[in-house]
Amino acid sequence: MPVVVATIRTEPGRREDVLAAFRRHTPAVHAEPGCLLYAVHAGEDRVTVIENWADQASLDAHSAGPALAALGAEIAEALAAPLDVAVVEPVPFGETGKDRLPNT
Repeated sequence: MPVVVATIRTEPGRREDVLAAFRRHTPAVHAEPGCLLYAVHAGEDRVTVIENWADQASLDAHSAGPALAALGAEIAEALAAPLDVAVVEPVPFGETGKDRLPNT
């Protein structure tokens, strides 16, 4: 089950604009088939999204889908740098259940 970590560096003063765009588009992403987790987190100058998809086909459909395209177009001018997107897999260490995202 693919896990995606996407970090968006925002231009000064634009973080709230980016969060507003996520607020508008996240319900559509949550409704996409195979979406197990799509969680937005924010820091001072960045927005980080943690995603978990049921399978690669679901992630591929999301990546090519209308919700992500609309979101990307809406936030493009607020970016301070290119998106940093990584598809990762769990590497469990320590206590089971605290060592990975659910559903991975």
